[in-house]
Amino acid sequence: MILKALRNFISRRTIFAKARNKIMNTYANYDLVKKARIEFEADRQKLQEPHTIIYFHKVDDPYSALTIEYVDKIASAFDIVLKPILVGEENPETVHEPSLYSHYCLTDVNRIADYYGVSFSSKSYPEKNLINLANSILTSVDESDFVSIGMKVSRLLWQHDQSSLEQLSAKYQTSSEAVQKKLEQGNNLRNEKNYYFGSAFYYGKEIYWGVDRINYLEERLDELGLRKDSTHKSICMLNKKAPEKLENENKFNLYYYPSLNSPYTFVSIKGVREIRDEYPINLITKPVLPMLMRKMTIPNFKAKYIISDAAREGFKKNNPIGKIYSPIGKPARKAYSLFPIINEAGKGFEYINELLQASFYDGINIGEDEYLKSTVEKLDLNWNIISKKLGSNEWKKVLHDNLKDMYSGNCWGVPSFKITDSNDENPFYVWGQDRMWLLKEEIYKRLNQ
Repeated sequence: MILKALRNFISRRTIFAKARNKIMNTYANYDLVKKARIEFEADRQKLQEPHTIIYFHKVDDPYSALTIEYVDKIASAFDIVLKPILVGEENPETVHEPSLYSHYCLTDVNRIADYYGVSFSSKSYPEKNLINLANSILTSVDESDFVSIGMKVSRLLWQHDQSSLEQLSAKYQTSSEAVQKKLEQGNNLRNEKNYYFGSAFYYGKEIYWGVDRINYLEERLDELGLRKDSTHKSICMLNKKAPEKLENENKFNLYYYPSLNSPYTFVSIKGVREIRDEYPINLITKPVLPMLMRKMTIPNFKAKYIISDAAREGFKKNNPIGKIYSPIGKPARKAYSLFPIINEAGKGFEYINELLQASFYDGINIGEDEYLKSTVEKLDLNWNIISKKLGSNEWKKVLHDNLKDMYSGNCWGVPSFKITDSNDENPFYVWGQDRMWLLKEEIYKRLNQ
């Protein structure tokens, strides 16, 4: 407990920035990822082991309900050995706002399922007795039948079909002790692989979470020449309806909630610019404090996944993470102190963009006065006027109100977004740069209602 508290204290102190930066730069280094892949494959070949992919399945995880529909497609398309693993509750260290998290996950899956060609329309989580039935069935099945039975169980579970689950359970019986042991073993293996949720694939020391990351797994398996046919047709594709560009006299409000220490926020900002340029929106930037400065804790294994995954996303989206200088602490506070006056001058989004570019690509300390001065002048603003707010406290209420607004939409992480009609009614919240495509879909849908 004392060691954990000390680690959390260190993670938020400015004086430990050098060590924090070194760790973050290591996790984001794509060259190191490629080197690790080569080493893994060399070791695998030496041991004459097959290409084994682990899939972690959690029966009451809405995302697992989507992902399991694609597991057999992956196993059929590639020359691999697929090992399904049943897991239980998420690592509590990694779920920061449990009630918001549960509500948002279910809402999100209901929204995106149809785009992935999966039927899902549950408005509530399954009851505990149904979850127990589902886990009991999947504990009993042979590994070779896990995916096929797992899909059936998942559909019945989220349809809250107790009768059908009980009928299936009569065929696949096991004790509660065996179920508990199975879940513990699954959780232990998941922990060993430095992961914490269900709905994830693991191959060669890398995690591929949910339907959103199946494309990366496909790319890696294609690089290894493991696809059984020569079509190279993607297994998991979004069936989007909204066009890339859309013009309309009626503009919607798009609220953008970034933070200065988020690699995902850095990756998102290029896409935010594109939406601003391609869709009829008024962009409103509402920054919030980084999670670490909100006294939340992020375990090292989760931090590693977040940074490495964000780097992977940035590389794919032509917005790569470069050299990182984490602004946690004093640098962030100084930079935020100028936001309200810069935003009043109409340059809030551009200012956040410059700060993120400095922190996640140029490796610059954004808390240095000379950097802030040059940035303000780059935005064609008067430093003599803007600098009067440097180190002031007005920004604290602004960011607090922004966070309160973000939380009202069951969003706690960044980047988050909100769409409203031009009169600021009918809010639609989404969390994460993974869902920026959904912003376009929502605008398109509103214009065609």
